[in-house]
Amino acid sequence: MQDEPQRPDPSEDRTGQDISAQLPEADRDDEDDFVPPRELLDQIREAIDDEDQSLLDSLLEPMHAADIADLIENLAPARRRVFMALWSGEIDGEILSEIDESIREEIVEQLPGHVLSEAVREMDSDDIVELIEELDEEDQQKILAALDESDRAAVEQSLTYPEYSAGRMMQSEVVTAPEHWTVGDTIDYLRNEEELPDQFYHVILVDPRRHPVGYVALGRLLSSRRTTLLREITEESFRPINAYAEEADVAYAFNQYHLISEPVVDEHDRLVGVITIDDAMEALDDEHEEDILRLAGVGDESSISDTVVETLWQRIPWLGVNLATAILASFVIAMFEQTISQIVALAVLMPIVASMGGNAGTQTLTVAVRALATKSLTGSNVWRVVMREAVVGLLNGLCFAIVMGVVAWIWFDGLSLAWVIAVAMVVNLVVAALAGILVPLALDKVGADPALASGTFVTTVTDVVGFFAFLGLAQSVLL
Repeated sequence: MQDEPQRPDPSEDRTGQDISAQLPEADRDDEDDFVPPRELLDQIREAIDDEDQSLLDSLLEPMHAADIADLIENLAPARRRVFMALWSGEIDGEILSEIDESIREEIVEQLPGHVLSEAVREMDSDDIVELIEELDEEDQQKILAALDESDRAAVEQSLTYPEYSAGRMMQSEVVTAPEHWTVGDTIDYLRNEEELPDQFYHVILVDPRRHPVGYVALGRLLSSRRTTLLREITEESFRPINAYAEEADVAYAFNQYHLISEPVVDEHDRLVGVITIDDAMEALDDEHEEDILRLAGVGDESSISDTVVETLWQRIPWLGVNLATAILASFVIAMFEQTISQIVALAVLMPIVASMGGNAGTQTLTVAVRALATKSLTGSNVWRVVMREAVVGLLNGLCFAIVMGVVAWIWFDGLSLAWVIAVAMVVNLVVAALAGILVPLALDKVGADPALASGTFVTTVTDVVGFFAFLGLAQSVLL
């Protein structure tokens, strides 16, 4: 019997030399333990370009599904198509669920029908819902057709719930037991049941009408006597989630109360699914990412996989809004055109006042938006926080007023000009601090997303107030 040919070691090049040994020591030390080494990724790209299937297969074999998904996302579209045709390994359910939604539709369209069918059958219902909710109707039907009747019904039920709701997050695969069962009954059931979820953390107790009445953690189940009734060892953390609850609220509850999994109920309080901590943390991560992208004005679905055109259309609208606000600030400057023409030093110092106000406002704004997202900023503490920010703005203003007053005095040899910029600095930093917290609070009050438009409003306020305070004082004092 012949020995099977030995697969090449991913750490070696085609001559058998250890590539990692060729790297400088500092470069190897800087590698992240949880990210594939740079030289490995370079080898993979080279194998794709050379259409070397055997080398590509050997390099990808030991890689985790999430790392393969990242690799696919980071490939250029042309190289990605070659990869999909070249790799003899198949995109399974684990890899497909990890692929970013920005290229998911492209990948689904390139997969052969039998590969796609096998992949979706391996996935939990919540991952299938996440996969297909952004696809067009044709691709959705292609995936639904590949599912068993019961799985298809579960996915279609989840899709009836609003987007970004608990019903979309949940998986329909749950482990339940009658409330009168004992530990022994439950363990025997679990051992004999053939279709349990791959991962679960609680056994949910239900009454005859399928209303959840409690749950038991697996650790508690395994450490209790067989004769113990399940209702005697239920967890205090039990708090069913309505299927229509917002995704952000669910993520907050998991984070706030250190939950592992929670049952989901419909409008009649019947059990319809379960949400686990991995889905809740993914939702929390998505909320944070969305806030950051919106604060930067680049769209809440921006991705490094986006094309030039997609990126352009995401950024143009807010750049247009910023242009309009910049023109508004310019009108304020134009009101003092004659003053600026007589005192050229004002044109030199003017950007400093506006820049300091903008940066101070952004600092407060970031803290406020984060506090609103985590529900740390509420009606019970809002005025205390507003007063704190106002005092911080005043103290910052006084500190930098002294610095800029001295700089202006030495630079332009004018005590009056120094006083003007010092007072303007105090005024603008106080206003920036107040705007940074009051603007997102006002937007949240009217039901708008504070992260979406707060930055533009705060920048406009600080620019207009900064220019008006500085140039207005200069006109009154220096002329």
